[in-house]
Amino acid sequence: MIFLYMVGTAGAGKSSLTAAFHEWCLNQEFDAITVNLDPGVVKLPYSPDVDVREWVSLNEVMKDYNLGPNGAQVVCADMVALNAKEVEERIKEFRTDYVLIDTPGQLELFVFRSTGRVIVNQLDMNHSLLAFMIDPSLATTPTNFVSQLMLSAITQFRIGIPLVNILSKIDIVDKDALSMITEWGKNPEKLYRDLMVKSPSMYYQLSEGMMAVIREMEAHTALIPTSNETLEGMEDLYTAIQNLFMGGEDLEKE
Repeated sequence: MIFLYMVGTAGAGKSSLTAAFHEWCLNQEFDAITVNLDPGVVKLPYSPDVDVREWVSLNEVMKDYNLGPNGAQVVCADMVALNAKEVEERIKEFRTDYVLIDTPGQLELFVFRSTGRVIVNQLDMNHSLLAFMIDPSLATTPTNFVSQLMLSAITQFRIGIPLVNILSKIDIVDKDALSMITEWGKNPEKLYRDLMVKSPSMYYQLSEGMMAVIREMEAHTALIPTSNETLEGMEDLYTAIQNLFMGGEDLEKE
């Protein structure tokens, strides 16, 4: 059983990719289930097989603790961690190859609090992979792209499991912008040159330091462009999973 965690900033396309990759898996006759870890989500593009809202309700926390939405989200994140065992038991009721885990909309709730580490450790750290969503609309300049990579690097550093970078929602940017972003992903030296040209001189040292961190943490990997509309990139994501866990070999179908 392989656990794939969809992580990223709000609106990056975590839920949409969960739905799209689940659809692709079923089309290929691979067993896969979906797990929702966001207690505050109102509408999802898929029907979760395991839903943390069974145990934790944002509205109830707001009412019980007299909190606003932001404070309640923090409390809910901690409550999700406390219910990690229940989530694990529900998942184990399924016989499946892939568990697609849709994490909370706010990145900090899963990555910067204890929730992410607790869930990953409870389920199976050795068979887990992070899919970090990079929103192309937030990565059209070298500075913005490097900022996204830094978030990706921090996410891997905090959670401590392998990570692949996903360029989500490629349908929303024009071809020239998409080509530039993917080139930055493949060619760190071009990204470095473009970053130095576009950065004010006072930020040279900071920019160089950020690039060094990205290289050292191996966060600068080739992106996997994906489309939730056409399912483009789903096979590439599947291949990345197989290369990491199965030595490039497909899981056998029942």
